Amino acid sequence: MREYDDAVLQCFLENQGQLFPENVADSMEEAEAFLEDCMAVVVDGADEVEEYFEETGVDTDGGNVLEADEVFDIGDGRYLIVEG
Repeated sequence: MREYDDAVLQCFLENQGQLFPENVADSMEEAEAFLEDCMAVVVDGADEVEEYFEETGVDTDGGNVLEADEVFDIGDGRYLIVEG
């Protein structure tokens, strides 16, 4: 079973420039391999993004975590979190 579905992979491919200066993946397969290597996480909603940052001890300086470069809005209520 794949860890990341097509919506997640497509979102990352289209938006990877928000986190990286150059593309790190050019295909769905490369995106999946990269996300697996990074141990990227998919969460179900904004509250879970907040919880993730709290649990990992990331200091958000009181900002909106949904605007962090590491957070990708999949567009279906879920978010992909990639630690670059």
